[in-house]
Amino acid sequence: MNETLPVTYEDARNAIESLLFVSKRPLSVDDIDEIACLGRDTILRAVEELSSSYETRGIQLIKIANGYLLATRPRYSAYIEKFLKSPVSVSLSQQSLETLSIIAYKQPVARAEIERIRGVLCDGVIKTLLDKRLIKEAGRSETVGRPILYATTVDFLKHFGLHDLGQLPLLEEKTEEL
Repeated sequence: MNETLPVTYEDARNAIESLLFVSKRPLSVDDIDEIACLGRDTILRAVEELSSSYETRGIQLIKIANGYLLATRPRYSAYIEKFLKSPVSVSLSQQSLETLSIIAYKQPVARAEIERIRGVLCDGVIKTLLDKRLIKEAGRSETVGRPILYATTVDFLKHFGLHDLGQLPLLEEKTEEL
């Protein structure tokens, strides 16, 4: 590993800020010192300066659980909540993408048809896609058992940057089964 240790105080402060930025948990002075080997006095001075520099910004440096953490100011939390609920932040597994593709091209489609095409059960994947609001229940089939039919949502269009389903790529001949 090519390590570049801080050489100036400014480098040390920036290194600490970088550690705090990527950390998902509070970092204690000892944690920071173990990683950056800067000494307690340098770390405490840098943390104090960083905290002051964030006073008029959207994030803040807070002391919590015997450590330090960068956090959103409560005043701006509504924006973060909205962003985290946005389908833009949704990541999808290969199984989810396969299932979503089938639904997008065959909608409305029943779970049994999706499973026939994929060759595996997809209850969990469908639940995940419903939870992420990328698909919705679109009524019931007239066939025996009246299974639930699934279709894509407006959030699906937003997630993939589509204006409408007509913008879906054309299927190749190999994938006729869809």
